Amino acid sequence: MPPEHDDAAIGREVLLLSLGAFASAAALRLCDPMLPALALDFGTTAARAAVVVTATSVAYGICQLAFGPLGDRFGKFRVIAWACLASTLGALACAASPSLPALSLARALTGATTAALIPLSMAWIGDVVAFERRQPTLAKFMSGQIVGLVSGQAIGGLFADTVGWRWAFVFLAAAYCVVGLLLLRDVKRQQAQRTTVHSADAAAKLVVVIGAIVRNARARAILVTVFIEAMATFGVMAFIPAYLHERFGISLFHAGAVVAAFGLGGLVYTLAARRWVRKLGEARLALLGGGLLGIAYLILAVTPAWGWGVLAALLAGLGFYQMHNTLQTHATQMAPAARGMAVSIFASCFFLAQAVGVSLGALVVERVGAPWLFACSALILPLVGWNFSRRLARWAGP
Repeated sequence: MPPEHDDAAIGREVLLLSLGAFASAAALRLCDPMLPALALDFGTTAARAAVVVTATSVAYGICQLAFGPLGDRFGKFRVIAWACLASTLGALACAASPSLPALSLARALTGATTAALIPLSMAWIGDVVAFERRQPTLAKFMSGQIVGLVSGQAIGGLFADTVGWRWAFVFLAAAYCVVGLLLLRDVKRQQAQRTTVHSADAAAKLVVVIGAIVRNARARAILVTVFIEAMATFGVMAFIPAYLHERFGISLFHAGAVVAAFGLGGLVYTLAARRWVRKLGEARLALLGGGLLGIAYLILAVTPAWGWGVLAALLAGLGFYQMHNTLQTHATQMAPAARGMAVSIFASCFFLAQAVGVSLGALVVERVGAPWLFACSALILPLVGWNFSRRLARWAGP
């Protein structure tokens, strides 16, 4: 570990990265409660308006493959700072969009730039924090992401119900700008993070890393697991606010606030992560996480009142972060020599899976209704947790 990366420095830098994760997560979930308002403004259905969610996830996932090499080449912290500032432009373009296709394009631009923030932050933590301390440190970092999830859902619904959905993107642009400037101010302290990889070698190195991951059974298992997890969790979550709004007649802000309880469940996990990792172990955490996710989506599928959605969202947040934090920790070890690229591939799978989930979910919602979509997740996610738990137990050995 470089000498300047003492505990105090790491704590300060993780806090800054957590602020970036806040902005990124808020951007990704901002449109979920807006879908009925967007449908009304652009003369379409909420399921079809979900293309704005898909566009963000696709661009986010694809651009991971570019930001991994850039982070390894120019320094992860530096790339994160500039990407956060660039995201300001995408958010402003969203606010000014005159049509649904234009908004989808602007959301894709935002997804492309904000793609650097969370995965490169995880990779940076993997570079400077020893493996035995990494999971609790990643949990602290994730607190910003979780608050962003809470804020994104609530802010999107609040602006849609009051001054208009466009102002939500103006707010987001201001957040990107402030956080980006704070990150940029700290870049000088990160000079030691620059690598000796030449830009001409970046593409070849990416191919080598992908090849190594494809040949590694453990890495393949991690990527397949995170793909299914994301598809069945966040791909489906995009439809929860619209379902609560249409089924129970509550406002968009109210519906967004209900789903925002997902983040509160995640915060409970981050506060207890160190103790739970020590007492339960990774395998039981993954198993419990999948089980809680299954219960949460089952509640959503059969709930007779919107209030049960709060409990479902809390359980889903708690279960998701129990399983996903374990996945993240192992993702930082898929290719330690090129951690930025490896974690970016992990994140690419995560967000492309969300796009797949939203696209498939829209078809299910239009044909048979949202409860059946929730029931599918209730079945899939416990199986994912059980399978990953078995693999973790096997990897740990006797």
